[in-house]
Parts: sequence; C-alpha cells; structure tokens
Amino acid sequence: MNELKKAALAAIDANRDRIIAIGKQIFANPELGYKETKTAALVREVFDELGLAYTDGHAITGVKARANGTESRASVCIMGEMDAVVCPMHPHADAQTGAAHACGHHAQVATMLGTAMGLLPIMQDLCGDVVFFAVPAEEYVEIAYRESLRNDGKIHYFGGKQQLIAENAFDDVDMALMVHSTTDLGNIAAVPNGGLGFIGKTVRFKGRSAHAASPHLGVNALNAAMASMMCIHGLRETFRDEDGVRVHPILTKGGDLVNVIPADVRMETYVRANNLDAIRQANAAVTRAIRGATYALGAEAEITDFEGYVPYDHNELLAETFAADARELLGEKAVVPHGPFSGSTDVSDLGLVIPVIQPIVGGFTGAAHSEDFAVADEEWAYIVPAKLMAMTVIDLLANGAEKALAVKASQPRGSAKAYGAMWDALLGKNNADKLEALR
Repeated sequence: MNELKKAALAAIDANRDRIIAIGKQIFANPELGYKETKTAALVREVFDELGLAYTDGHAITGVKARANGTESRASVCIMGEMDAVVCPMHPHADAQTGAAHACGHHAQVATMLGTAMGLLPIMQDLCGDVVFFAVPAEEYVEIAYRESLRNDGKIHYFGGKQQLIAENAFDDVDMALMVHSTTDLGNIAAVPNGGLGFIGKTVRFKGRSAHAASPHLGVNALNAAMASMMCIHGLRETFRDEDGVRVHPILTKGGDLVNVIPADVRMETYVRANNLDAIRQANAAVTRAIRGATYALGAEAEITDFEGYVPYDHNELLAETFAADARELLGEKAVVPHGPFSGSTDVSDLGLVIPVIQPIVGGFTGAAHSEDFAVADEEWAYIVPAKLMAMTVIDLLANGAEKALAVKASQPRGSAKAYGAMWDALLGKNNADKLEALR
C-alpha cells in the first residue's frame, strides 16, 4: 500500500507544472453551467494526452473517462466541476458574461486530472476501476436559461449531477468523491458532515401598466414584489435555528421604463434548510407570504417551484478513509474537524444514489462567490487535493478492493426513478405530506 501511494504521489509531483497550468487555463476562461465548452475541450485534450478513452455530451458538456484495474470489483469516481459563477466585479471575470471562477471549480477539474496522472501508472495494482468525470452546472444559477433548456427537452434538472443521475451516467460507479476549495480556515483539510438543501423558486409579479404620472390607473408589480420581500423578512423569526433556514430573494427584472408603472417584475430565490421537512414547511410559508402581499396590492403572482438540491450527508466510512489519508500526508494539525456548511451542492443529490464525500482543502483567500476570491497557494489549491484523492482511491481499491466493497455495502443504491419520485413528493406533485419514505 505504501509503495503504491509513493508511486502515485511521485507521478503527481512529476506533473505538477502541467496540473497547475490546467487550473490556470480554466481560471482564465470561466464558463457558466451547461455552457462549459472550452473547459470540456481541455478535459478531452488531457484525456487524449493520457491515453484515456472518454465519452462526452453527458448533461450537455460532461466528459467521462474510465481507467480499468487488474480486476473490476468496485469503481470509484473522481469528479471535477467545470462551471463558474456570475461575479462581474471579479478581476478575472469574463467581460461579456460576468462569469468568474470565484468558487474554485477550476481547481477541481485540475485536481481531478492530476489524480488521473497519479493513478494511471499503478492501475495494474488496483482491484477496481476509476472513473474520471468532468461534470457541469453545479452552481444553480441562470434559472430562466435552464428553464428554457428544460422546455426544449435538453435537460430535466437544473443541477448537473441531478441531470447525470437522470441520464444514468453513474450507473457504472459505486462511489464518488471530489475536493472543494475553502478560504476561511487557512491551509487545512477537513470533511464537513452536513449542508443545506433547497427548493428553487421563481416568481412573476403581474400588475397593470399606466403612466407613472397616473399611478391610480395601474397596478404596481414592483410594489407587490417589495411587499413580498418584506413579508418574507417577517417570517425569519418563525424559522427554527436548528433547521438552518435561509431565504435570499433577488429581483431579476424590476420593470421596463421609469415612466411606466411596472407591470412585469421577476424574482428568483432559494428556500434552504438542513432537512426535507423544514424545506417543505419554509417553502410553503414563503409562497403564502408572496401570495398575501401580492393580493393586498391587487397584483398577481405566478410562482414556480423547481427541484433544488437535497441536504448534504456524506458516507461516514468514505469520509474516515479520506481523513486518515489527509492525516498521513499532512499531519494531524492540518486536518481539522468541521461541522455542516451553510451552502448547498448537488453532490448531496448524488449521495442519494451512491456513497459520496466532498472534503474541503485550503489554498485560497477571499470570500467564495466574491470579487476577492483567489488562489493563494498553488500547492494546496491544485496538488494537495490530487494527492489526497489518489491516496484515498488506493486505500479503497488495493488489497482486493476490500475497503471499497465495504463502502459499497454500507449504503443501499438509489435509482433515478426513486430520485425523481422524491422531488415530486417534495414539490407537492405526489404525496407531498409523506416525506418519511424519502429519507
């Protein structure tokens, strides 16, 4: 085991400059979800360099390669998310789209490919297969655009891993892991044990146009939206602290002309919480607040709820394996305990199908999704995560893949059908009050 790890780490070190260059190239070319064509092309180029056969077009832009071990007793997937966020004030934002890698996904793809560079020389010594998967659209943004993709039949889900579940792209995978960036703890590694899920929500407030000098002849949809936001604020004290509820609406359209009473105003929001019951209850309360405020002002509200992400819950055995390797590589002091995180990820949804973990590793500064987010330490941002994932894969797939088989046995496999039924229930399309079966 130790010799395999040494060989993998040496291979990653030998490719250090290439791995970092990949990360920088992706960072310089940020793309939003389901639009990651340049990043996907780079991934294909590197897979070709490594001699890895791949398939592409998964969830529009996803690229997937497989390396076979001497036996195929189990399969482990290493993921890297390709998409950026909208952060137009970031110094490296795309001038046209406002996209910027202000969340570290560029490093994820680089480390996924770096893990491949470390493992390929020793695959003949492993008793299982490794899937390397560049996945799209983790950031749940541009909801209107994704709704258009859905209406055109190109996707069903707005999140990339959700869509990959629907396409059965993980059917040949037994477990999956990826490393996410963190900025708030310095150069450390940790394995968070929870996170928030959410329902995505859009609202179209419909009023009646009139000249702004004659507002009594119109119905102001912007006022209805503002009143709705105040009613949502009024709900906050009713949410239980232990549920971790978060609601954060934005207006994506506030009207058409300054001298016309706004008759068409648009809002987007998430309704987040750390458990399904709280998500459902908070979402119902937000809907009630919007409808009540809109009615009070004589407007109308078209409310649409979309499948968001479920709360995060990792596989404990997989997490313990990664943490042990992190302590082995970095030392005890560099591996810290970490509770639930306050964000959301579609890794959670994949966790309903197969065992997953999403550890975090430092190497970045600034706040996530902000203009000051940046790589501070290239070794930690790009190289350390690749080494940790390679070591974890070796632990899982060496020695007859005994540990991988234990992880696989620790969690029953889910299905795309059951996953879809879960969201139907949560959104009230089918048995909304019977959520016990969804756990």
